[in-house]
Amino acid sequence: MKLISANWKMNLTPSQSVQYLQKFLPLVEDVRDREILLCPPFTSLCVAYEILKDKEVKLGAQNCYYEKKGAFTGEISLSMLKDLGVSYVIVGHSERRWIFGESDELINKKLTACLEEGIRPILCVGERIEEREAGLTFKVVETQIRLALSGIEAFTDSIDIAYEPVWAIGTGNPATPEDAQLVHAFIKDLLYILNPKHEGRTRVLYGGSVNPQNASHFMAKRDVDGLLVGGASLDPEAFAKIVKSF
Repeated sequence: MKLISANWKMNLTPSQSVQYLQKFLPLVEDVRDREILLCPPFTSLCVAYEILKDKEVKLGAQNCYYEKKGAFTGEISLSMLKDLGVSYVIVGHSERRWIFGESDELINKKLTACLEEGIRPILCVGERIEEREAGLTFKVVETQIRLALSGIEAFTDSIDIAYEPVWAIGTGNPATPEDAQLVHAFIKDLLYILNPKHEGRTRVLYGGSVNPQNASHFMAKRDVDGLLVGGASLDPEAFAKIVKSF
């Protein structure tokens, strides 16, 4: 089933999140043929859980820490997230990599912890503009995936991957659907190389300046299995249009 996910990033207070859900849920209540995922900030998870616990819309988190508990001020464990009904966690988003300095080693630890806790991670990969201009897109994506999955290659079917070219995020300048298709196909081929027993259950999502006008063009491509939507997901009506656009 296709996965259409919203990453609210550091936006919407708990009260604003409630207002959002009150507007959004009626707009998608008839959607049954695709999975809808909302990833609010940590502060809104509790109120979102209370509203979504008897709904079809899934709840996700934007980040996690790999330790189960302990003296890690400011961090959130996967068991805490699981207790709030979180079923997905975004791992390795470019903003975590480039603003907060998350390494491939840390991302690997987070993925491993997600698998151990039974929460499905969405691994984000993608190249920066200077890497794209140097013709390094496939090399960067392959390196990020290989390092992220180091030692856990046997579990490729238990994760999803979001291709988010860094230069397209929040810029209003998305990749073309054709470019996305090429990278997505490359990622899927790589998963079979990393895990010969891979069964093709990894969904590869596109993210980066997705909006109601271009969403259907991305989803029309064979190897685009869903979307990870940032800014456009903050408007419940716009995100509902994206969910229903194909």
